[in-house]
Amino acid sequence: MSRARAVTVALTAAALSVTTLVAATQANAAGVNYVAMGDSYSAGVGSGSYTSDSGSCSRSTKAYPYLWKAAHAPTSFAFVACSGAKTGDVAANQLSALSSSTTLVSITVGGNDAGFASTMQTCVLDSESSCLSAVNTAKSYATNTLPGKLSSLYAQIKAKAPNARVVVLGYPHLYQVPGTCIFGISNTKRTAINSAADTLDTVIAKQAADAGFTFKDVRSAFAGHEICGSSTQWLNSTTLPISDSYHPNSAGQASGYLPLFSAAA
Repeated sequence: MSRARAVTVALTAAALSVTTLVAATQANAAGVNYVAMGDSYSAGVGSGSYTSDSGSCSRSTKAYPYLWKAAHAPTSFAFVACSGAKTGDVAANQLSALSSSTTLVSITVGGNDAGFASTMQTCVLDSESSCLSAVNTAKSYATNTLPGKLSSLYAQIKAKAPNARVVVLGYPHLYQVPGTCIFGISNTKRTAINSAADTLDTVIAKQAADAGFTFKDVRSAFAGHEICGSSTQWLNSTTLPISDSYHPNSAGQASGYLPLFSAAA
C-alpha cells in the first residue's frame, strides 16, 4: 500500500471512530427525558448568555444542564431551574415539569433557604462579628430546619418522577484560604463562609442519600479555583450585575459542575 493510500485509510478510520463515538453518546441519551431543576447554581447565574425566555430566572446556555443537553441530545429537556429558588419555590413552580416518563433529574437547592445572599451581603459590608453571627444563623437553619424541607421536596420529586435517576449537586467553597487576594474580606470571614458551605453540603448529602438519590460533592472539583485561588477562578467575586456575584462563571459550570453531573447521569 502506498504511503498516500495508508494516510487516507488512517484518516478515514479516525473520522469513522469520531462519528461512531458521537453516535454512541447520543444513542445512550436516546429515551432520556431530562429535567433540570433548582436554584441559581443550576440555572447558570454568573455564567452569562442567558436565554431570552428565562426572565428573572436567568437560565444560561452555559449552565451545566444546558451543556449536558447540547452534548447528549436527550429525547426531551425541561430547564426549569430559577435564580433565587428555595425548596418551596421548587415545589410550587418546578415539580410540574416532572412525570412518570422523566428518567433524569438534576437539582441544586438549599442555599437560598439558609440565607446565602443575605449572609454574603453581611459579610462583605459589615463587621467581622456581624459576619460570624450571620454565618452561625445560616448554619443553624441548615442543621435544624433545612433537613425537613429537603426531605419533603425530595419525596415530592420521587412521587412525581418515580422512574428517574435524581442527581443532587452541592455547593463549592467560595474562597481559597489563605489565598492570593490582598483586598476584600478577611481570612476569618472567608473561613467562616466556607464552613457554612460545609454544613450545607453535609445536610444535603444526608437527605439525598436518605431519599435514594445520588449526591455529587463539588468542593474538591473547585479546589484551587475558588475566589482568591492561585489558578483560574471558577467563581465570581463581587461583580456586575451584582446578582452574578458569588456564583460559578462559565468555567465553573463547564469544568466544575458538568463533569460531575455527566459522571452520575
